[in-house]
Amino acid sequence: MTYRRALIVGAGSGLSAALARRFAREGLAVALAARRTDTLAALCAETGATAHACDAAEPDAVAALFAALDAGGAPDLVVYNASFRVRGPVAELDPEGVRRSLEVSAFGAFLVAQQAARRMLPQRQGAIAFTGATAGVKGFALSSAFAMGKFALRGLAQSLTRELSPQGIRVLHVVIDGGIRAAHRPDPAAAPDSTLAPDAIAATYWHALTQHRSAWSWEIELRPWVERF
Repeated sequence: MTYRRALIVGAGSGLSAALARRFAREGLAVALAARRTDTLAALCAETGATAHACDAAEPDAVAALFAALDAGGAPDLVVYNASFRVRGPVAELDPEGVRRSLEVSAFGAFLVAQQAARRMLPQRQGAIAFTGATAGVKGFALSSAFAMGKFALRGLAQSLTRELSPQGIRVLHVVIDGGIRAAHRPDPAAAPDSTLAPDAIAATYWHALTQHRSAWSWEIELRPWVERF
């Protein structure tokens, strides 16, 4: 499968930035979508990407995002990397915070996938990728809202795989089982490579997204070598 235009929803530093760099290096035109775009200027300058303000949990905003991109050609590779997390005892959680967590982690993924599928189905090609987490396969104490959202995201990806793959559309769910390395959170000197390097994750995304259609993976788990199961 050959891609020309990529859209990353939930763009920022870390994994989104690594994906943008990898896609740009592979020759794709990249669009970045986030609620706030003021922090994306340097990444856009580096990768040639365009930045678009969008609340992924708002149907009209997502529809407007894709309509704006249609002018230059709809993206044929879409990555949903947005999530929202609230943490605490279930008896004390703010219901509105839980609602927001579900909206961003799961409902937004549906909205983005729906708009992407509408454009990919007539061409019978394209790819939709979702960034998952350990919480999507294993719920932790004090993390019920995040687990609900990520379980729903995984269910969406699995369902879309069965629906869209036979029509030529690649669907991928990547379980990030561990912390992602960041400038403000480097690996301890005594534990090198104990977090996932963003560039290494991006390399795996690209490998999976370019698999031959006779041997597609719908889900991949990534974890550092010291991660406990």
